[in-house]
Amino acid sequence: MAERKGKSLTGTYEHKSVEEKWMQAWKDRNDTIASPGGSRPKYYVLEMLPYPSGRLHMGHIRNYSIGDALARYKRMRGFNVLHPMGWDAYGLPAENAAIKNNVHPQKWTFDNIAYMKRQFQRFGFSYDWSKELTTCLPEYYRWNQWFFLKMLERDLAYRKNSRVNWCPACQTVLANEQVVEGCCWRHEEIPVEQKELEQWYFRITSYADQLLQDMDKLTSWPERVLAMQRNWIGKSVGAQIQFPVTGMEKAVTIFTTRLDTIYGATSVLVAPDHPLIPKLLEGVAGSANILRDIGRLQSGRPGAQSGDAEKEGVFLGRFASNPFTGDQVPIWAANFVLMEYGTGAVMSVPAHDQRDFEFSQKYRLPVRLVVQSPDTTLDAKKLEAAYTDYGVLVDSGPYSGLSSQEALRKMGEDARQRGFGRSDITYRIKDWGISRQRYWGTPIPVLYCAKCGIVPVPYEQLPVLLPQNVQITGLGHSPLRDVPEFLQTTCPRCNGPAERETDTMDTFVDSSWYFFRYTDPSYAKLPVDPEAVKYWFPIDQYIGGVEHAILHLIYARFFAKVMRDLALTQIDEPAARLFTQGMVIKDGAKMSKSKGNLVDPDDMVEQYGSDTTRLYVLFAAPPEKDLEWNDAGVEGPYKFLSRAYRFVNRYAQQAASPATTASAEPSSEDRKVLRKLHQTIRRITSDFEGRWHFNTDIAALMELVNALYNQEGQLSRAAQRECSETLVKLLSPFAPYVAQELWQQLGHSENLTDVDWPSFDPALAKEEEIEVIVQVNGRLRSKILARENLTADELKEIALSDPRIAYIINRQEVLKTIVVPNKLVNIVLSEHRKTAPTAP
Repeated sequence: MAERKGKSLTGTYEHKSVEEKWMQAWKDRNDTIASPGGSRPKYYVLEMLPYPSGRLHMGHIRNYSIGDALARYKRMRGFNVLHPMGWDAYGLPAENAAIKNNVHPQKWTFDNIAYMKRQFQRFGFSYDWSKELTTCLPEYYRWNQWFFLKMLERDLAYRKNSRVNWCPACQTVLANEQVVEGCCWRHEEIPVEQKELEQWYFRITSYADQLLQDMDKLTSWPERVLAMQRNWIGKSVGAQIQFPVTGMEKAVTIFTTRLDTIYGATSVLVAPDHPLIPKLLEGVAGSANILRDIGRLQSGRPGAQSGDAEKEGVFLGRFASNPFTGDQVPIWAANFVLMEYGTGAVMSVPAHDQRDFEFSQKYRLPVRLVVQSPDTTLDAKKLEAAYTDYGVLVDSGPYSGLSSQEALRKMGEDARQRGFGRSDITYRIKDWGISRQRYWGTPIPVLYCAKCGIVPVPYEQLPVLLPQNVQITGLGHSPLRDVPEFLQTTCPRCNGPAERETDTMDTFVDSSWYFFRYTDPSYAKLPVDPEAVKYWFPIDQYIGGVEHAILHLIYARFFAKVMRDLALTQIDEPAARLFTQGMVIKDGAKMSKSKGNLVDPDDMVEQYGSDTTRLYVLFAAPPEKDLEWNDAGVEGPYKFLSRAYRFVNRYAQQAASPATTASAEPSSEDRKVLRKLHQTIRRITSDFEGRWHFNTDIAALMELVNALYNQEGQLSRAAQRECSETLVKLLSPFAPYVAQELWQQLGHSENLTDVDWPSFDPALAKEEEIEVIVQVNGRLRSKILARENLTADELKEIALSDPRIAYIINRQEVLKTIVVPNKLVNIVLSEHRKTAPTAP
């Protein structure tokens, strides 16, 4: 980077002058532009792209500050770093804003992009803007349409009539993944309704097993995210069993994973929308009233998916026969049984399933215990909750005395041989409904012809452009239906009249593959340049919120596998490492417009500067934890930057004066400060390469500056230079503006991202090990060796991982952990088991 002309800023730290100077100098920077090839190792660091809602919020700033610190560090370590940014530009907020403000969604979106991009540049984030992409532009969304056509060819895209989730606020369909505890993911207090509609789907279920199996490759993803995805995919290995309906030549086929409990079945439960219900109600007295009550169950069904929702049911006036026992059991419709899971019907075993237990308590159904615990004797009459573990079968006819595992195998084989059952695998995940009845999204590239039926738009006619002259109403149907010049077209097969599909795609389609397009956003032959993808992928570090674990991340993994099968890529998983940062909290709640607790980053920049704001969001809490915003807390990082600035600035001015005679050997004061310096290098380097303790790294820099001030008048010129230059390098990933300014004051012209990261002297960086006592409930249980001056969290982590302590705790509840730095860790266990076992 060429040196910016003009006098360096000296004296008191004036953040406005410093940041304005370097923001202008970096405006046309090219040192962040990344290209494949060369001798340097590649590193692809990526934060999830933002929706251009108007302006950045503090959650954004935290996310991007983490990613930018890593990108800057990796550049200084000699990596060829790809660090791009773009805009997830389609979606309902733009359309709703258009309705509210009488402005076209495109203008609203582009105005917001321009504003937010200025904010990005104001914060000094080192993005490769040559890779910028905007998902609402035809050069991007044409490839959404291309993917749709390829999936249609492979039967991965299809259309069907089904009961769907409908948000009355959004006035559109939602995918199952967008329903959170029965409410819309955008409107957490608005219950989702059920509608019968014909919709387009992506067959994500075809990849369910791969999505599960490939989690074994994601060794650097948070276990929390993997657990959420495993649960959402919900693979269940079990059996289908037919329960013949009494008095009818029909049977209700149930799915169960616990066939060993079938002797305890006291009813059969079907989903309120089960297709067999009309037949079951034929000839049943009061069937009209039953149907009315079932309709009530259906209207509340999305909320029933929550484990805390009240269980409700309607008796259908019919009975079924348990094929193992011959017992007659009543058939009910229940709100917590889903047609989308298994066969849409289950056997209710209250003693061994908690939902069934709650259902039986409400409707006074029998509870039959058929699996005994190996540890204690259970009594069905005294059960306060279902016993759901495996055990030994009782009151189960010829299977009594078998273990649950043995009974599952034998019962399954007997059911198959007797012709009323078979083994089965089912999944909780369902196909991804991508149809949206709104305007601001990618047009779905199909036509409807009276003669030819559903006809895909030919590839050469892509993109199907989203028209501009649209009257946007948000009334529950796509406005595109009211645009004749878009709707009416010609069938490419018979040249007869045809109509275009007027639904648009779910905007999660846009964000499911954008990270591939970043590698060459101008590539025109295919959605991605296979060679560029081969060089850059997988993403080395992906950063974003845990709220995207089910929505974006599972869709992104699905798209990666489809792209592999289309021979566009050679990878199974898009991101090798994933980091989920904590939320920014204020007044006890996540910052949001609706809660009125937002802190405007522009206000923070005006008062304290971009560097201080970045430093605060990295310092106030560990990156993976929620950050409780404290307005007064911002002053600490600002004072620290001012102190660091003054120290280096004074040395820079002294260095410009004639040198005095230097001592040949470092003094004791030099050695003391250099030891602290090299320990700080080692600590920050280790944290960047491992677990990110950026909060303690910044604390270490504060301690280093304190040490420098304490010894300032006693340091040699050589020690001052080494400390000043190294401090600036260590500071640069976290506070790039002030670091670059000080680097120039020290006589350097290059950009700090082109400077080598400092290395540490192992002898100087060696930290003394100390013995720390570990107690459990106040009693000495172990002693561990640890580095001195570890944080409370670090000491706690080491203590809990000690084998003796892990054995003593043995899955007991840890109420709290008391840490006395450098001396003691006391782990307090729950009251009911205060006496810890003695380790062997």
